[in-house]
Amino acid sequence: MRILFSGVPALGHLLPLVPLVRAARSAGHEVALLTSGGMRDALAAELPGVPVLAAGPMPPELFAEVARRIPGSDPANRPEPEAVAEFFAGTRVDLTVDDAVHGARAWGPDVVVADAVDLVGPLVAATLGVPYAVVAFGPEVPEEFRRPMTELVLPRYGRRGLVPSPPVALLDPTPASLQARGWTQHPLTIPFRAEPHTRPDDAAPLPPLPTTDRPRVLVTLGTVFGDAALLTAVIDAVDPDEADVVATVGVVREHLEDTDHVHHVPFRPMRDLLDGVDVVVSAAGAGTVLAAASAGIPMVLLPQGADQFINAARAAEAGVAVVVDAPTAVRPAVHRVLTEDVFAAAARRVRQENAFRPSAADAIAALVDRVSPAPADTTRP
Repeated sequence: MRILFSGVPALGHLLPLVPLVRAARSAGHEVALLTSGGMRDALAAELPGVPVLAAGPMPPELFAEVARRIPGSDPANRPEPEAVAEFFAGTRVDLTVDDAVHGARAWGPDVVVADAVDLVGPLVAATLGVPYAVVAFGPEVPEEFRRPMTELVLPRYGRRGLVPSPPVALLDPTPASLQARGWTQHPLTIPFRAEPHTRPDDAAPLPPLPTTDRPRVLVTLGTVFGDAALLTAVIDAVDPDEADVVATVGVVREHLEDTDHVHHVPFRPMRDLLDGVDVVVSAAGAGTVLAAASAGIPMVLLPQGADQFINAARAAEAGVAVVVDAPTAVRPAVHRVLTEDVFAAAARRVRQENAFRPSAADAIAALVDRVSPAPADTTRP
């Protein structure tokens, strides 16, 4: 089967697809990724040999166009429903879909698998007349954000003479404990296990992180948010007498000096970063929250924008995190998580819940079964 994965051009949206792409490839299916060409180099390190069908601009150009269409808006840092919908369902669709349809038609998928807020993939599937599935990248997006996106993208189907159809599956890596209270699983859901990000086995080995007998705190603000001042303020808030710090520099370009208890590292797989960590301090990106939860590590969360406030709220409700609103609140929060057993116990429960979920390979097999034609009935004359 030819499976076309489609995603918003940002690591936070594409990395959740990686385990599924690898599983599909290992099962013998032909795979490709549909996203902006600006992601080609980053994806080559994650999925060597997987073709990227380049379509549409990168986020900076998209954000600039959103600001032009909705003056004063800032969907990254102020995630208001109207601006968020314009980014995903308006601007990105308008600037991407024609190239996406052209590239996808030439490649010829049997099914499209799109990230949860990638509105391009389903429109491409409708244009080509093939089914599509959706991949969640974290807790369910609230209706107040989903509805404006749906309302905004529908006219784009109409202008092409298309009628949108529902997905054939929702592939979901999020344990129920990290969903909102009262959440119920959709009948089309294919659950699978959340996994910390890894690189291919044949990738160049990374240097080991320093080890001590003290607690270790991982500080990461992800691949979108953060600057040197914010990262430094968060690191400085961790009591040097209580724990050592490993900090990812993320998008920070400035050189940051190591100290006796702080070690800075460039982007590297989350699985490597989580080894030996007692607390994760992050901006509550979905990938980081799911990775820490899958490893049974409690968190301190300082959300900055996008879906991070949603993820932080769900983690706090599950008892695996303390949410703070300023770097100055990080120190007492880290102390609480290190010294109050309730957080580690909750994190262990979520880790166990996640461990019993099906694998990415199981999810791909279930999806293929769902979209494969039913065998002909040979028992009738």
